[in-house]
Amino acid sequence: MSNTDSEDSTPGRLRIDKWLWYARFFKTRSLAAKLCNDGGVRLSGAVVTKAHAAVKPGDVLTFAQGRHIRVIKVVALGSRRGPAPEAQALYEDLAPPVPEERLQDPYRAPFQPPGAGRPTKRDRRAIDALHGDGPVGDVWQNETD
Repeated sequence: MSNTDSEDSTPGRLRIDKWLWYARFFKTRSLAAKLCNDGGVRLSGAVVTKAHAAVKPGDVLTFAQGRHIRVIKVVALGSRRGPAPEAQALYEDLAPPVPEERLQDPYRAPFQPPGAGRPTKRDRRAIDALHGDGPVGDVWQNETD
């Protein structure tokens, strides 16, 4: 009997790339396999270098996803890539990603508290009046009559 993708050689275990794909951590199975083959996944502390490494319930996976490091405990194996609630039942998140206060947009200016940064026109006039460079009321300070 030949071993195909749909059947596993060891009962109670599943390929790590399939499990990551079933649990919806990666959009495609090939992306999950690439991360595994590149050594980007740790299985209970050991670096995984092959996508065919087997996971079982109770294993802890550590991998990078975007800008976050995910630490996941395998709860169930699953038999298909189902909807999100079904996928979330396959794991327990041991270190959920910290939500950012707001998304960083490279084209958006960073938040500055009031009074920081470039002065407003009103501020500039007040500064000029302090230095004696600008008008105070309707009369210029530096003008000689």
